[in-house]
Amino acid sequence: MQQRRIFAASLLSALMASGAAHAEYSAGDEIKVLQGFKAGGGSDALAQLTQPFLRESLDVEFINEYLPGATGGIAWTRLAKQSPNDGTVISITNTPMLMTNYIMNEEINYSIEELTPIANVVTDPGIIVVPKDSPYQTVEDFFAAAEERPGELTVGNSGVGGDDFFSTIMIEKATGLSFQKVPFQGDGPSATAALGGKIDASFNNLGNVYGHIQSGDLRPLAVFAQERIGVLPDVPTLVEMDIDVVAGSSRGYSAPAGIPDEARADLIAAFEALKDNEEFQATAQERAMNLEILTGDEYGQMMENMEGQFEVIWDEVKDEVEG
Repeated sequence: MQQRRIFAASLLSALMASGAAHAEYSAGDEIKVLQGFKAGGGSDALAQLTQPFLRESLDVEFINEYLPGATGGIAWTRLAKQSPNDGTVISITNTPMLMTNYIMNEEINYSIEELTPIANVVTDPGIIVVPKDSPYQTVEDFFAAAEERPGELTVGNSGVGGDDFFSTIMIEKATGLSFQKVPFQGDGPSATAALGGKIDASFNNLGNVYGHIQSGDLRPLAVFAQERIGVLPDVPTLVEMDIDVVAGSSRGYSAPAGIPDEARADLIAAFEALKDNEEFQATAQERAMNLEILTGDEYGQMMENMEGQFEVIWDEVKDEVEG
């Protein structure tokens, strides 16, 4: 697969250098964007951030289609197996759950080899949030309660196999604690449940809950980052508590395998342009979206690396989870 990607990249570079490549998209074209989760979650936040700028760059309309279920698996199966590969359909692809879906479930039969990686845009660190009236003022309070009542504290996540699900398992293994894991169809519904006090905490992604933190409706306890986050300087990391858990969700865009080189080049160029777009950068910062723009083969390599990493993690915990 790597040789195929290298060849494709070389061919594309040669075409562009020779001037033979031409624009695939024209004014008035539409691109359908599949989203594997309900509106209001992290994928939708990425769409609202990114697509106005892509629309201006490519002069096309983006039509979002929400296909929640199977932790994104319904949308990504349609992308890989049932969508035309002519550049008119792409999808927001969330990693690691894009890969953990089929790593964990043999009935899900798409793979990253059936996709054309376009661009990763954000890498959104994980975070623990609790309702504003929660008795847990600090992460130490929360962990102490979990130690006193093993398996009783309810913790929401974005679905079995999602990054929040794995984050919970990683924290359980690192601390010896246990939680009652409550899966939702995306991190948006998980945050909503926390807002309503229906669960004790939501293990979520920062970009999805930042507005609720700003309004005071959710209280952040800890972030799953290597270092403290600039927009939340008073919120500790788990690492500084000697809990070696760094986790989150990366979100980008992919197309079916085999899309025209011109369409791939146009899409990649539009995302590359975001790196130097000051308005886009400022908007992302306002929304606490941690940018990590990797395009084309770089994004593909990121997917491959994550696939290997989570295959190892799942091998270590699957007997416990499935049991």
